[in-house]
Amino acid sequence: MSSGTPLNPKPFLNALTGKSVIVKLKWGLEYRGFLVSVDGYMNLQLANTEEYVEGALTGNLGEVLIRCNNVLYLRGVDEEEEDGEMKE
Repeated sequence: MSSGTPLNPKPFLNALTGKSVIVKLKWGLEYRGFLVSVDGYMNLQLANTEEYVEGALTGNLGEVLIRCNNVLYLRGVDEEEEDGEMKE
């Protein structure tokens, strides 16, 4: 697939539902948690959420709702990343 080909994000998001994810917000905060659900507007519901600022854990937030227009990107977390340091 070339980089210019549009990709429907719904199957991607549905595949990540029920898994650990990292959500980076437009202003640099990162939330790591368990993706509970995604609605039709692509708002995200996370559980067991941790907030990171510049890679440092700043707190446990529990359950959060992230409005879609605040998200810079979302990605799944590899098993190795969950146990320790993020891979570069």
